[in-house]
Amino acid sequence: MGKYFGTDGFRGEANINLTYDHAVKIGRFLGWYYGKRLNKKAKIVIGKDTRRSSYMFEYALCAGLTASGADAYIMHVTTTPSVSYIARTDDFDCGIMISASHNPYYDNGIKLVNEYGEKMDEETILKVEEYLDGNTEVPLAERNEIGRTVDYVEGRNRYIGYLISLSKYSFKGKKVGLDVANGAAWSIAKGVFDALGAKTYVINNEPDGFNINTGCGSTHIEGLQKFVVENGLDVGFAYDGDADRCLCVDEKGNVVTGDHIMYIYGLYMKERGKLANNTVVTTVMSNFGLYKALDKVGIDYAKTKVGDKYVYENMVTYGNRIGGEQSGHIIFTNYATTGDGILTSLKMMEVMQAKGKTLSELAAPVVFYPQVLKNVRVTSKPETQNDPDVQAAVQKVADALGDTGRILVRESGTEPVIRVMVEAESDGQCEKYVDSVIEVIKNKGYAI
Repeated sequence: MGKYFGTDGFRGEANINLTYDHAVKIGRFLGWYYGKRLNKKAKIVIGKDTRRSSYMFEYALCAGLTASGADAYIMHVTTTPSVSYIARTDDFDCGIMISASHNPYYDNGIKLVNEYGEKMDEETILKVEEYLDGNTEVPLAERNEIGRTVDYVEGRNRYIGYLISLSKYSFKGKKVGLDVANGAAWSIAKGVFDALGAKTYVINNEPDGFNINTGCGSTHIEGLQKFVVENGLDVGFAYDGDADRCLCVDEKGNVVTGDHIMYIYGLYMKERGKLANNTVVTTVMSNFGLYKALDKVGIDYAKTKVGDKYVYENMVTYGNRIGGEQSGHIIFTNYATTGDGILTSLKMMEVMQAKGKTLSELAAPVVFYPQVLKNVRVTSKPETQNDPDVQAAVQKVADALGDTGRILVRESGTEPVIRVMVEAESDGQCEKYVDSVIEVIKNKGYAI
């Protein structure tokens, strides 16, 4: 991770940590860099979510891009995966998404993707950061070299058509609930499900610039749970602000997480001979119950660091075809280069229709283990992690759990915090084992 850009873009509170000036400079650099590198006028596509500040950042990026000679194609309010799709299919040099995903409205972010719709490579990101720090000179375009903006709502429409084309089944007769989080899915999701024949019920679809993710969407799924049960729906899907995540609610009102989704679709692929390498790619934060369920059906799994970036890197490196995070960030590399919440919901509908089963029946084999996660603020994350006594305490817990649970101790990427997580057969065991490790950390003097 760089100085400004993390694993999911440059994110911060609008005009506090991430400012209008930052956006202008990012546009200035990208417009010049791609024009110079390719020896032609750069062509860059931009999308945004429904935050009030997204309009400001959209215009700032456009000003920077056109001032450096690039043409900026504006998709307006749209999802992160739609920008990735259009960047790779419509011959763009790169794409920009303005969103802070599941964060509150006052935060925002700038995500960059390359011409293949993948997250921008570190080398280019570092060059952007050098310019932000004033270490690179970028000339202004002049006369006929100055760029222009182009209304590109057709890109969003083409993405909607692509999603519809992926469905193998009609959803006629199915009652589907959608929580669009007052975010980017607001303008896309219902049209897709309507076109496929579902009777679609939508909530949190009145964005006002300030209510994105507020008490709704995948981070506050309890509203959708209640809505599905009260209206007798067959299934519900909840997205986050930029719709790259999806969590589900079954017909009984139970939450179906990203771990359940990976099991359900991974098994569906295996049964049809489509599961490359017989492997599902997870992060270390997936629940132990997922691994037990995969073991029972003979499916292998890989574990990466937390972050969809690392999941995707594994999938590309080894040719795996499904992976994701418990949070609902699911990647299907046959169809997309990033997590796509609406695509994920379509894939769950596909399995339900193909097998003639309810979502609760499909998810039943994944029985979540109780989990306790506690954070400890420490003086030094590396020293704490590498301390022999701390390591011995962790190993003692691992030995005690055996194959009935697991312990995970990892460093926060953004805070002076060590996270201690235990999954076991009971809440009491989890608490006991987590506290035993934290006690050693405190006794060694690392805790703040």
